[in-house]
Amino acid sequence: MRAISCVLALVLVAGCGGGGGSSDDYRVVRMASGPVSKACNNSQRSARNPQLCGCIQAAADVELSGGDQRRMVRFYDDPHEAQEVRQSDRNRDKEFWKRYSAFVNRAESMCTGL
Repeated sequence: MRAISCVLALVLVAGCGGGGGSSDDYRVVRMASGPVSKACNNSQRSARNPQLCGCIQAAADVELSGGDQRRMVRFYDDPHEAQEVRQSDRNRDKEFWKRYSAFVNRAESMCTGL
């Protein structure tokens, strides 16, 4: 009888979790630390704050590799470099810009209003 009660309790608890959202639903703001959040917090942008910078890092963690993040961090100090990469004809830069654009879209959807 006790074993049946335990199994029943386990089934009830297991049925309470998750639900409804897709795996791409990142509306819950996460805080993360890394090169992007550090560069964001150290930037001179007036809208920066630890929560926003942590959220931007979380978006970067989803969309960008560590190397891409380190490359992207340079844009905080030299925005012209971002323009050069965006306009580049090199395949490497074009592929990076696709990933970077996905990151920007993710960050906007996750972090707007912080």
